[in-house]
Amino acid sequence: MTFGFSPLDAEMLDLEAAVRLAAELGMNLELPYDLFEALPALPGPVELKKLGERHGVGFTVHLPFVDLNPASLFEKSFRVALERIRDGLAFAEALGAKVAVLHTGQVPARHPLILEAARERMDRALSSLLPLPVPVAVENLALDERDLIQGPEELKALLDRHPEFGFCLDFSHAFVEGGEARVRAYLDLLGDRLIHLHLNDTPGDIDRHLPVGAGRVPYPELRPTALPATATFEVRGGKDALRASQDAIRSAWDI
Repeated sequence: MTFGFSPLDAEMLDLEAAVRLAAELGMNLELPYDLFEALPALPGPVELKKLGERHGVGFTVHLPFVDLNPASLFEKSFRVALERIRDGLAFAEALGAKVAVLHTGQVPARHPLILEAARERMDRALSSLLPLPVPVAVENLALDERDLIQGPEELKALLDRHPEFGFCLDFSHAFVEGGEARVRAYLDLLGDRLIHLHLNDTPGDIDRHLPVGAGRVPYPELRPTALPATATFEVRGGKDALRASQDAIRSAWDI
């Protein structure tokens, strides 16, 4: 398994410096596409790919999630969400990304009619993205009652309808949702679809993006049966936090 880190969480907007740090740590970089939409002066995917190749650094991509709802019941918002996701996938393809991470949408209220309509939109969104230019991992959220997909059973149902997509387990999201038992449920139900991990820590109240070992997520007890090829540290604190997180996971999972 190859580790990576998010320069956004590490508060490194100098992407050349982030690539150099990734090379020093033997990691990939997970680039958030939102950042490139908001700051178009940043280096483009072709330039970053060449930079990565010079330093021996690979990439993953977090597809857009800020102000984005691919389950929106409003047609104009839905079309814009799909356009942004497609742009993010084109970015990931040009970058040579190993995987791209996708968030599911939200609903304004958990009324049966609204939920049914939003699920139809989400299905339509995923189907419209095919064929996928890079592997795409759908991430567990369920941090808010407005999140459309709540819990491992609902996420499994979505992925069963769309076998072309894989699963990204965010440990802290799952831990905030329901503690160790909820993390285990995601692993039990979706371990065979697991293609990417998001690693960080939390005391369990909210998603705090702490370094691994600085919260209460019991990583030694939660090793996936089959480790995916890639994992990203979404942690704050810079180089020391990244190094400590990597050491903590290697120790916890004996890798």
